[in-house]
Amino acid sequence: MEAVIQFELSKEYLERFQGALDEKDEQFIRTSLDGVNPADITQLLYEFDTEESKYVIDLLEKQISAQIINDLDEDTRTEFLGAFTVTEISSFLDFLDSDDCVDILMELSLQTREEVVALIRDEQKARHIQELLHYDEDVAGGLMAKELIKCNLNWTIRQCIDEIRKQAETVQKIYSVYVVNNTGKLIGKVSLKKIIIAEDSAKIADIYDDDIVSVATHMDEDEVASIMRKYDLEAVPVINAKGRLVGRITIDDIVDVMQEQAEEERQLMAGISDDVEEDDSVWKLSKARLPWLIIGMVGGLMGARFIGLFEGDIALIPAVAFFIPLITATGGNVGIQSSSIVVQSLANPNVFAESMARRLVKVLTVAVLNGLILALLVFGSVILLYKEEFLAITVSIALFSVVLLASFMGTITPIILDKFGINPALASGPFITTANDLLGLGVYFTVANLLYGIF
Repeated sequence: MEAVIQFELSKEYLERFQGALDEKDEQFIRTSLDGVNPADITQLLYEFDTEESKYVIDLLEKQISAQIINDLDEDTRTEFLGAFTVTEISSFLDFLDSDDCVDILMELSLQTREEVVALIRDEQKARHIQELLHYDEDVAGGLMAKELIKCNLNWTIRQCIDEIRKQAETVQKIYSVYVVNNTGKLIGKVSLKKIIIAEDSAKIADIYDDDIVSVATHMDEDEVASIMRKYDLEAVPVINAKGRLVGRITIDDIVDVMQEQAEEERQLMAGISDDVEEDDSVWKLSKARLPWLIIGMVGGLMGARFIGLFEGDIALIPAVAFFIPLITATGGNVGIQSSSIVVQSLANPNVFAESMARRLVKVLTVAVLNGLILALLVFGSVILLYKEEFLAITVSIALFSVVLLASFMGTITPIILDKFGINPALASGPFITTANDLLGLGVYFTVANLLYGIF
């Protein structure tokens, strides 16, 4: 096995590599990239334009070039593929699994896609690709690869080993051997360890494990990710409506889905409505951020108008206004903390197996404890700074009430959104912050009104 060398993408190396590209120094390019992991080469090529990157790709072995193209992000790859002929693209697909081939083909026009598939030399792979093209990309059928190892229930160990050797030529990673009956229906799996230690004359039926987790071709990718995460699976078999084994999904494919989920939730929590990246156009970045910024601005205007209603009364006790930022900031922070925990918990359905009442009691208990501690701290601080006992009591009670209300809002809002099929991550960003600002102000002035009797 060829050793993969450690690669450092330094400024000096980039300058030297750029010089080699300008001078068409094939020897330096080949030598410096020899043994380097394809993922590192992919990262390197992001620093150069399409023409220069293609020049490098053409100098490398096809297998490495194929992996580099497979590792490129979707937007870059779509543009990059335009520099290659259909024959060149087809030659790359010879070295990739069927699911990766489909991902690349879906970025091409329909005519180009058909021309590329027609040029694939491996007839079985071409057939597999055509089958996968019928599935939506966000379901299990669209994620799966057709390459896998399977054996018949009635085979002997010797027959199974012979078949493994035959099928392994097209399978890069073997996690387990799937067992099917005479109709191709998935009935279990058998580990390589059991196959190795069993007698050659033994039957697969005697050693296979019928306890197997599988997913249907129509299952949504989020559900697939949840199942693989729950059962800690490195690969999961995919079955059709008749229960027949049609493919498998490996962990590297589902990790991409998990990353997309995390990125989507992170952007929603930050108040970004669309899937955007740093290198997107100025207009696209602005359009993705504006909706929640506008909502936040409206919330701020409403808060200002709300405060304005009490302008005359605040003038009587100016110190009351000093603590408005404290109340709104604490409410927003508590709400985001609570909603973030709930959003994380919703990823595991088992968390909410307990009753809603018990969940809310637990949240209330935590909120009471945190509220008391914060209220005592702010009470002492106001006494020390302003020497006004009534003001300290007002701010402390208001802060305690805001912590309770914000915790409740932060907990119940994502649960309600989830029930209605809306991404609960939406509740963890500007939505909670804006809502709790307004509620916090309402609570603060209500408490002040009750205690001072002048509002």
